[in-house]
Amino acid sequence: MLYERYVDRIFNYVYYRTGNLHDAEDLTARVFQRAMNHIHSYTDRGVPFSAWLYRIAHNLVANWHRDRSRKQEIPLNDLPILPSRGDQPETKLVHSQEQDSLLRLIRRLPPDRQQLLILKFVEDMSNAEIGQIMGRSEGAVKSLYHRTLLALRDQIGDHPITLEGE
Repeated sequence: MLYERYVDRIFNYVYYRTGNLHDAEDLTARVFQRAMNHIHSYTDRGVPFSAWLYRIAHNLVANWHRDRSRKQEIPLNDLPILPSRGDQPETKLVHSQEQDSLLRLIRRLPPDRQQLLILKFVEDMSNAEIGQIMGRSEGAVKSLYHRTLLALRDQIGDHPITLEGE
């Protein structure tokens, strides 16, 4: 029952942190395997159960990145083209190229900032919910969010999002 309730959210989080479908599937399975192996030691501390799962996922993704950095970089070509709202093929192409460029910039951010953006924009969580998952106050989340957006703005200014061949 816990798996069915949380698997999509945990998978999305892991996928956006790794950018690789197969690794995201494997890591998601490991999150739930680890949770079930340690469910007896889970203590309700007044935060949502999902916060515990996100922490497990965060730790596994951090280990995954550390292990991968010793071997190779994440291939950005593995990212699927996410659908856009435009009807014209040109609109879809521009949107997917801009999205790929933005994802590359986001992946250069420190892990805590990547986690914040995923929880905020992919999982659509409030600052209070994000704070519970990240172990920070709501004010600290707001501050980190502000600094992250400023850093992204500066990166975009330094490396404008452009189409291939321009």
